Amino acid sequence: MTDNQEPEGQEEPEPQRGRMRFQDETTTPREATLGEQRARRKALEREAEQEAASAELERKSRTRRRILVGSGVTVGVVALVAVWYNAASPSEVTARCVSDNDTVATDTAICDDPNYVTSHGGYSSGGFFFLPIGGGGYNRYHYYYGGSVDAGGRVSGGSVTAPSSRTTVKSSSGKTVQRGGFGISGGSKSGGS
Repeated sequence: MTDNQEPEGQEEPEPQRGRMRFQDETTTPREATLGEQRARRKALEREAEQEAASAELERKSRTRRRILVGSGVTVGVVALVAVWYNAASPSEVTARCVSDNDTVATDTAICDDPNYVTSHGGYSSGGFFFLPIGGGGYNRYHYYYGGSVDAGGRVSGGSVTAPSSRTTVKSSSGKTVQRGGFGISGGSKSGGS
């Protein structure tokens, strides 16, 4: 008889209470009870729900970040355009009184003085001034903003559209046609007692 072999007539002793027995690789595990199976299923469901909720939170967070970045870019572009527009638009423009063929009028009072047109039998309408000519009909005059005058007295490079209200417009004679600015008055009123 060797040390590893037990005598043939002896049985394995009963395990003592309070001691653990370990399974070896030959032991088949017992089947899970219904309660254990239900608990595993619920745990798997909870885990799947938590993963779905965290994925939804991540998606919302990503969308929120994109909106914030997009808003910041939009505000930046608008600010850039505003700065460019402010720098590009002149603060003062010269308005020249011209006839229909964009030739500078010989008398600047036609456009500068509304009383001049009415005193000569003409009328004004929508920024245009009409003076009667001999033999019937009217000559039409209007302001031409900006640009330059060539040797023949014709204007070019400007516009017949008035500039923005922030731009000061002066006639070629120096009279202010439109005062520019942001609408802030420089005067103050004071009352006495």
